[in-house]
Amino acid sequence: MRKISLVIPVHNEEKNIPIVYEETKKVLEDLHQNKGYNYEIIFINDGSSDNTLDVLKNLKNLDSHLRILNMDKQRGQAAGLTAGFYYATGDIIVTMDGDGQNDPKYIKDLIEKLEEGYRVVTGYRVKRKEPFLTRILPSRVANWLISVVTGLKVRDNGCSLKAYLSPIPKKFQIPHGFHRFIPAVFGVKNEEVFEIPVIDRPRLYGKTHYGLKRTFEVIRELLTIPFVLRNPFKFEKIFKYLFILFLCIFISSPVFIFFLKISHFWSILIPGFSLVLSLFSYIIWKNLKRFNKAQKEGVFKVEEIF
Repeated sequence: MRKISLVIPVHNEEKNIPIVYEETKKVLEDLHQNKGYNYEIIFINDGSSDNTLDVLKNLKNLDSHLRILNMDKQRGQAAGLTAGFYYATGDIIVTMDGDGQNDPKYIKDLIEKLEEGYRVVTGYRVKRKEPFLTRILPSRVANWLISVVTGLKVRDNGCSLKAYLSPIPKKFQIPHGFHRFIPAVFGVKNEEVFEIPVIDRPRLYGKTHYGLKRTFEVIRELLTIPFVLRNPFKFEKIFKYLFILFLCIFISSPVFIFFLKISHFWSILIPGFSLVLSLFSYIIWKNLKRFNKAQKEGVFKVEEIF
């Protein structure tokens, strides 16, 4: 029998979890009854400081389909997703947020497109219930940049409603920040991905966990992702040496300028340009190093499994 693993990372969502559980349970039971899918619901408790774990344990006592991965500390959404992918036992893996903004009714549409032969199906949010200037506009710009950089024409990388054939998301350990490049980071092609429109809902309880810090993270990952998709281990070494090279040029440029009596224009351009290149090389090198380290050491540690 085919099996669906629904992966839901949560952090301080004690009031939203019962609602999300009831809605997803109804959809998955319907798929079980009408299409023969077995299923499991995997909640990843990402270091919650409220009663999230107790709420999940109470639900677990009532439902054998529910599994709980309790992380050792808060590690972020990328680590939570990676843990869920690792422990998922289904032929199909579906992801969604635990705050109630994703409507589980679209899970049926995701599954239907996978049945048609696509390897990844992702939602793109319409009628979003968020501020335009601070959330929607930056999201659109970021998604456009991600499409340009990766070549994968996905309209909404930030939508958590996604479905995969199981082997695909199990390929990598996903470091913090790189979850925004799912599914591109998995190396899928445009013809393997299908998008469906989904209506985003307002959060019922709690507050968003996103802040302005993610703007820098998106820029940092945008610089790095082309080399992750090619050969991250090779390019880690290349950018390490480029950083050293440009830094040496910057440090030694006053000496060359003094002895060679270079014009004022070049005396400003050479050190300035070499400093910028050394900075960019350093950022890419350190980020590639972080990505490669994650593949070797992992990004999550599950303290308990219920």
